[in-house]
Amino acid sequence: MTENMTNQNNDVILKMENITKIYSNGFIANKGVNLELKRGEIHGLVGENGAGKTTLMKVLFGHERPEEGRILFEGKEVQITDPTHALELGIGMVHQHFMLVDTLSVAENMVLGAEPSKGIVFDKKKAIEMTKETAAKYNLPVDPNALIKDLSVGYRQRVEILKVLLRGVKVLILDEPTAVLTPQETEELFVQLINLKKQGFTIVFISHKLQEVKQICDCITVLRLGRVTGEANIEDVEISDISRMMVGRDVDLEIEKDEPKIGKSVLKVRNLEHVDKYGVKTINGLSFDVREGEILGVAGVEGNGQSELSDTICGLFPLQKGTITIDGKSIEGKGIDKIRAMGVSMVHEDRSIYGASKNQSIEENVMADRYFNEPYSKRGILNAKQITEKTKELIKEFVVKCDGPEAPVKTLSGGNVQKVVAAREFSSTPRLLVASHPTRGIDVGATDLIRRKIVDLRDKENAAVLLFSADLNELINVSDSIIVMYDGQISAYFEKLDGVTPNVLGEYMLGVKRMSDEEIAAVMHEKEVS
Repeated sequence: MTENMTNQNNDVILKMENITKIYSNGFIANKGVNLELKRGEIHGLVGENGAGKTTLMKVLFGHERPEEGRILFEGKEVQITDPTHALELGIGMVHQHFMLVDTLSVAENMVLGAEPSKGIVFDKKKAIEMTKETAAKYNLPVDPNALIKDLSVGYRQRVEILKVLLRGVKVLILDEPTAVLTPQETEELFVQLINLKKQGFTIVFISHKLQEVKQICDCITVLRLGRVTGEANIEDVEISDISRMMVGRDVDLEIEKDEPKIGKSVLKVRNLEHVDKYGVKTINGLSFDVREGEILGVAGVEGNGQSELSDTICGLFPLQKGTITIDGKSIEGKGIDKIRAMGVSMVHEDRSIYGASKNQSIEENVMADRYFNEPYSKRGILNAKQITEKTKELIKEFVVKCDGPEAPVKTLSGGNVQKVVAAREFSSTPRLLVASHPTRGIDVGATDLIRRKIVDLRDKENAAVLLFSADLNELINVSDSIIVMYDGQISAYFEKLDGVTPNVLGEYMLGVKRMSDEEIAAVMHEKEVS
């Protein structure tokens, strides 16, 4: 019986053969890609940004139609016309950015698009019953009546998975599922995925976190420049092998850096408070410093005041209560342009809205903060030669893969858009760099470059850096000290990072542990006198 179950679990459930996708601008996103998925396996799909992972999954989920190739599902060729058709076949996808309505309940979100009804009236009781049955069937308990906006990120993701399972899928695609989870939430997710695998589900696990790919996946397919560069059982490869297949060279994932040469305080935040548009106090009495030559990391589950903090420092939100000073000068009443003139650069967490103008060229984006200064202009007349030369220099330095300075940003992959943003912000000789999730959703090669550039700013420019990241290994590896935010306050302050692990940070992020006000004040006092 065990042997028969094993054979059944190893049956091929889905094949993508010779998939080729070419966009209207001539860009070849996939070229002759083959992908084979078996029942009851977790299959890792990895590759750099722009490697073709997302496009391949869009083809599988019906968002895109390929120019060549075919898809076989359970041995039969299928033409997947749209996501609804994919769900009907048994293929579901949980996107990196959750597709939930915050103001609706769990049950209402679960049945959205396929609402049960009594006549013409929505049958809420039936929706709750369906939610309970699905949660019990897959051992993923949720409260059907809870509002999405009141749930943690981990539980929101659980609702997304249940929403797809409710529709009877057999293949589940997860796009960067741990991007915003704590270590504890990630471990809980992995328990859930293993349980689903044991029930015969096939899971496609897309991630840039190679340690997690190694931990959870049974096998991997690696894409580079739209083509398959490697396939392997996970037990036969090391993380270094995977990264080499992804980028075509060895990548040292550890950042070696010297001890920081700490100077005076650049950023001082004192008793900061912020109330959002709903009347919720998202920052509550926050105080800390960032000094010259220091990288201060900020950890926290999303929604605990980090976005409001970074946006207030950089002028996107007005200063409501408390004080923020840059080199002793207050930012109160100042707009974004005046704060930038004080030496503040920002890599915003939302690169598509606040980081780059996608309809403009690379040149226009990287020069947006300096084209009006010499040597790029004089008496209002632009020096086109200087602008183009500087842009080419930054493209080379930040390894932006593009057709040249005039290429529209919208033609770039996500990782290369992030490099354009970093090129502008890092080259502006900042006194303070506010970097919010600078490596989120980008590949191992781009991540390595941006992390090293941050350390270079600290060491070569003597800049102060405030680094927000959901990647706790990144925070520990790159930062010199770390604060943890919980419920708009500092729940822990680690001046030295010896012995600090992702699990330790996770406990403070979830509110399981909290340092006393006296302990936090002692760390701040030690920084002030050192």
